[in-house]
Amino acid sequence: MSDRITLSGLRVRGHHGVFDFERRDGQDFVVDVVLELDLAQAAASDDVADTVHYGELAGRLAGIIAGEPVNLIETLAERLAAVCLADARVAAATVTVHKPQAPISHEFADVAVTVRRAR
Repeated sequence: MSDRITLSGLRVRGHHGVFDFERRDGQDFVVDVVLELDLAQAAASDDVADTVHYGELAGRLAGIIAGEPVNLIETLAERLAAVCLADARVAAATVTVHKPQAPISHEFADVAVTVRRAR
């Protein structure tokens, strides 16, 4: 599948992590999503109903990120991928969860987990 919808840099505050202070204080998570699907029908019809509405998708993803805490960003990425695949038109989803404020005692730019799930 060569058609893609990309949503980059979705920043949402969440309370994920293995440490009590992460759960208590929360931190920002940044999510990138790439959906693989056939966009020919949407291009032909010029109707948003024939594609994945990325604004609505962003809202669903934000709800998961801000919602029930998990220990690992691997788990969070898996849940986000499931949301993406809930739309039957999506053949595959690649989700990257960035945790730029991770509790690492060394200077770092980013830590991230990427999962790709397909039907």
